[in-house]
Amino acid sequence: MTTNNTNSKSKMFTKILIANRGEIACRVIKTAKKMGILTVAVYSDADAESLHVHMADEAIYLGASPSRESYLLSDKVIAAAKKTGAQAIHPGYGFLSENANFCRACTKENIVFIGPPVGAIEAMGSKSAAKNIMEKANVPLVPGYHGDDQDAAILKKSADDMGYPVLLKATAGGGGKGMRQVWNESEFSEGLAAAKREAKSSFGDDTMLVEKYLTQPRHVEIQVFCDNHNNAVYLFERDCSVQRRHQKVIEEAPAFSMSEQLRAQMGNSAIKSAQAIGYQGAGTVEFLLDVDGSFYFMEMNTRLQVEHPVTEMITGIDLVEWQLRVAAGETLPKTQSELKINGHAFEARIYAEDANNDFLPATGTLTFLQTPLASEHVRIDTGVRQGDEVSVFYDPMIAKLIVWDENREKALQRLAKALSEYRINGVTTNIDFLYNLATTKSFINADIDTGFIEKNQTEIFHQDEQTLADELPMAALYLVLALANKAKIDAADTNDPYSPWNHTNAWRLNEPHTHQIILSHQDIEYPITIEQKRQGNSSYYLITVNGKTLDCQGSIDNGVLQFSINGYRSHATIGHHGQHISLFRQNGVFNFIHVQPDCGTQDVQDNHGGLTAPMNGTMVSVLINAGDKVAKDQPLVIMEAMKMEHTIRAPADGLVEAIYFQAGEMVDGGAELLAFTPANEE
Repeated sequence: MTTNNTNSKSKMFTKILIANRGEIACRVIKTAKKMGILTVAVYSDADAESLHVHMADEAIYLGASPSRESYLLSDKVIAAAKKTGAQAIHPGYGFLSENANFCRACTKENIVFIGPPVGAIEAMGSKSAAKNIMEKANVPLVPGYHGDDQDAAILKKSADDMGYPVLLKATAGGGGKGMRQVWNESEFSEGLAAAKREAKSSFGDDTMLVEKYLTQPRHVEIQVFCDNHNNAVYLFERDCSVQRRHQKVIEEAPAFSMSEQLRAQMGNSAIKSAQAIGYQGAGTVEFLLDVDGSFYFMEMNTRLQVEHPVTEMITGIDLVEWQLRVAAGETLPKTQSELKINGHAFEARIYAEDANNDFLPATGTLTFLQTPLASEHVRIDTGVRQGDEVSVFYDPMIAKLIVWDENREKALQRLAKALSEYRINGVTTNIDFLYNLATTKSFINADIDTGFIEKNQTEIFHQDEQTLADELPMAALYLVLALANKAKIDAADTNDPYSPWNHTNAWRLNEPHTHQIILSHQDIEYPITIEQKRQGNSSYYLITVNGKTLDCQGSIDNGVLQFSINGYRSHATIGHHGQHISLFRQNGVFNFIHVQPDCGTQDVQDNHGGLTAPMNGTMVSVLINAGDKVAKDQPLVIMEAMKMEHTIRAPADGLVEAIYFQAGEMVDGGAELLAFTPANEE
């Protein structure tokens, strides 16, 4: 490894353009500002008032909201760099970050591409070509078919020969797009068609490879860094095994149960992989780690990863700063022997999505946004503010919550606490899901592989039967205390704060002071009676639920309910928006709905057998025709939103009477897609 004897000859950029949006654009801008580098943002119609545009020193408009009409227009991005005098372009991740043609165009215009050279991108841009390169470099590979012959029969025969389950992967893919698990022969054709269609839509290339699917692997990736002076280091590993839809949910660094010997073996293999393609800059080599300690090369991402902050937290290194320094011609700031692991870090990706509905992406306006307090232990990377819209056009990630502490146990406690303090209203999020996942016994005990969510579904989604013996009275106590607190605030703002109309003690002439409420949990309604009592200057409550009366006291302080129920004292963090109440406890999140009296004003709708769109999106494919008889679970139409496909299937055997949307058309969530009559009604 050479020393930094060339750094004095290199010249740092004075202005860079970030060819991306949202969280990663904001992340790059922060480091550039720290280094005294001016920044240029680019934006679409949907992002005209976004955070990254306001943070940058300059901003250039690219085009309409769909990424293919804005962020993916490489000629416009390069024109923006030339117009503003930016000497380099940071591509972030996604969009143009692994586009060899874009990298080549930057070089042609004498603009530095802050990333690897064209040859490295091209070498790793095809998963099948990458496998061949790694095989020659003696990097271990998962058994599979990586050939050029894409005939469906050839692909299926390779799957049949190696045995199921198999994994279909787009050779140009990434981020879980163009990827399908196939568990048996009968699923192969539909899985292949879906993977190819998604790959074509996402990458313009539907070439596939077939790999043996390991049933209990861990997904462990190594962060590598190379300069253009033949220096290379690995910055240890990240465990990214917890995934949904083949996309990472919670990542951690370092990986648990990792011996120094295995760490060195995987790190050296990662460097060998990078050197095999003449790599420069930040890259990630992804491996599957089997239960017996063997590991296999999966792919190399020739860019900065979404989960890079956990590596930064355990190494104390700003990876974006390293990217800028290497791109400017400097040598790596540290040698391998100077790199050390300090503590443990987790990253949780906060998405606008409905985890209880197959992680369906959600849209809406962030009407309220309150994050945990940032500190040396808690970091939040985001590209949104309160009032911003989560649109249908881009990935639904709202933020990345990163926590650090001196060991895994303490870091995990910080993660759970920070998730319980995150408040987002106006759009459905996965915060409850993340909290439940992070507090499961299996996750705490690091009993984790890539099938973690499926294996622990009952515990994560609270699908087991719950007594709610503690949680129902807690929620009821919170409601009555919150009502009393609101009444005090309202009374203070009136001319007569002592008016009986400002009291909320359920006073009745010659009757007990009693509240009657209904709380709903998982669609089951629970009637609750709350009788208010006084003892000296303080109040307590007799709460009757499920035929049992409990003596309850408590207070609310900064979103935390301190309570005593029949002598049992504890606390719960509260999330409250409208009628929705969430209790964050050590054993997960408990969600309740405060059921309001039905005054006869609710609309009753009848879809007459129609099937409606589950979200705003684009109609990708219509698989049937009007007049077709279909079988239960048969795919009817495919929609796409926020880079995710969603297949709408027949709810029963029946007849498709009419189809209201064609491929390529935008569809509003809730819109009727087709008229369907079940067979028993024909």
